[in-house]
Amino acid sequence: MDTEAGHCQAAHPRLFAAREASLAALDELPHASWRGALTNSQGRLESRLSGVLQWLRAFNAGCLPDRPVLCWPVPSLASALMEACRNLSLPDFCRRDVALSNVLVQSLLFHLDWLVDHLDRGLEPCEAEAMVVQAFHDDWSERTGLLREWIEVFGEPGDLLKEARWDQLRGLLAGSDWQEVLRIRRVLDRMPDLVRLLRRLGRRYFVDDPGRPDAGRSGSMQRNACMREQPCEVVVPELPGATRGVHRSGRVARMLPAEAVLLGHPRLRLVWHARHAERTLLCYEDDSRLREPRKRSAPHWQSSPAPVQRMVTGPILVCVDTSGSMQGAAEPVAKAIVLEALRTAHAGGRACHLFAFGGPDEILELEPAVDLPGAEALAAFFGRGFHGGTDICGPLDRAIGMLERANWRNADLVIASDGQFGATPEVVRRVRAAQEASGLRVQGILIGDRETIGMLELCDDIYWVRDWRRIGGHDQDVPIHSQSLTAEYFPGALRSATNQAGTVPGDTASVALRTGWRANERISQKREGGDTR
Repeated sequence: MDTEAGHCQAAHPRLFAAREASLAALDELPHASWRGALTNSQGRLESRLSGVLQWLRAFNAGCLPDRPVLCWPVPSLASALMEACRNLSLPDFCRRDVALSNVLVQSLLFHLDWLVDHLDRGLEPCEAEAMVVQAFHDDWSERTGLLREWIEVFGEPGDLLKEARWDQLRGLLAGSDWQEVLRIRRVLDRMPDLVRLLRRLGRRYFVDDPGRPDAGRSGSMQRNACMREQPCEVVVPELPGATRGVHRSGRVARMLPAEAVLLGHPRLRLVWHARHAERTLLCYEDDSRLREPRKRSAPHWQSSPAPVQRMVTGPILVCVDTSGSMQGAAEPVAKAIVLEALRTAHAGGRACHLFAFGGPDEILELEPAVDLPGAEALAAFFGRGFHGGTDICGPLDRAIGMLERANWRNADLVIASDGQFGATPEVVRRVRAAQEASGLRVQGILIGDRETIGMLELCDDIYWVRDWRRIGGHDQDVPIHSQSLTAEYFPGALRSATNQAGTVPGDTASVALRTGWRANERISQKREGGDTR
């Protein structure tokens, strides 16, 4: 009997394991592919699930499945589908982003499920297979075209493939604003030096990486709480054990003999029943004490390994001039700077914030991301024209205010303009205070013919886009030999330390000027009076 019971108990797990083995591939498949893999009309369930998993693993690795061991679909159809994937370079796209592999597998299941419908219409198997493969090829031919266009602009798919809203992407890439984005992307190819400059932006600093402790380095001693077993006594009342004394109770088995005598008296018997009901009988008090281990929190000192430090790069703040003076050839160069700053920040996993400034209170703030909403906002910005006046003080105030936040503390500031602006002394002092306090670096990009006082006062370094006219579409040579005309011909106009030390305040100059006038008047009066001294 025991043998039969043990045999039955061991047989049930093997029975259920055999039934679930055919669905084991579902553990590795994404949940979105379960319905298509379970209900597809092609092949048996076991071979279909294994084949879908083979396709998914191959796409994740950036290659195609091994044809000799592929168990789904039929060989002729599998060869045609693999050839279509190879012609469209789909494995290369999947190597860039694993999310595309899941979408591609779901598309395979969708198109292969149409094969039975084509056969029901009377088509031959070879014709039905050719229609399925052609539909799959046409579908992904358009999608790969969209992906190539997206990657050409941003370099990486980013968060585009997480939701795969192809209809919305198709509408975005067909708009006129996106054509402007493509034109700006081609402008970057003509400015390799500027691209290298923007990719070097961002202050580098070390942060602790808690996910990678270094076993070779000893850290500091830390006090931690740990659970330790400690013996303790537990009192179990009214359990036969040691007698502690006498107390009032209702336990008949432990009552004193004096209480039992009352039961033999015809009248005192009632007293006994009353005491029993009230639980006031004199009884022996006894209990038992058990020893058992209990876990309690106790302090524990241990050496924690020091985490490995890794170098990261800070975010980028971009102030781009969108005033009327930037219209024409300077406009595409400024937009190209914005696009490359976004590409650089995205490639390094950093944040990028844009301030597009014109006249007073004309500030557009944008924190674009490499996804559909971010691309739509960026395309709308590139589709706008530049106009209005120039006020640099507003965007600089906001940029300095962002430096006070913890996640923007190590940001660098880029000012892209033709230099036709001037900052107030108060704003200049705030920028210099931020440079001294937090190490802020201000990189100026001059899209003009000469550096101005406003650019020289604010920027640590100025990069001159010398051929901005040719880059912007105007076939003209650079009319001047140097960008530093202001520093060469008007050195006294700059707010350098030497010039500021020798500058007299306005009220002092006014007093000195009036004093000089009065002195000249007294000298002339004396000469008219004949005083020759």
